[in-house]
Amino acid sequence: MSRETLVFLIGLVIVFVPVAGIPEDWKVYILSTAGAILMIIGYFLRRSEYYRRIDHGNGERGTDSFIETTKNMFDNES
Repeated sequence: MSRETLVFLIGLVIVFVPVAGIPEDWKVYILSTAGAILMIIGYFLRRSEYYRRIDHGNGERGTDSFIETTKNMFDNES
């Protein structure tokens, strides 16, 4: 099951729990758990989208950041 499908199903649970005739205490636990799961899935979806955006397609990841140095990084004597 994909993460997008899981978000959809949890959304359905959140919509139907208030009108399903479930005891009030259970509603609090169900909705709190569903909210926590949605936050975790949302985090992983955003993280995977970020990695997809910075991927060069050859297994390397890059960003716009760089390091500027005034020292020689390699010996030219070898």
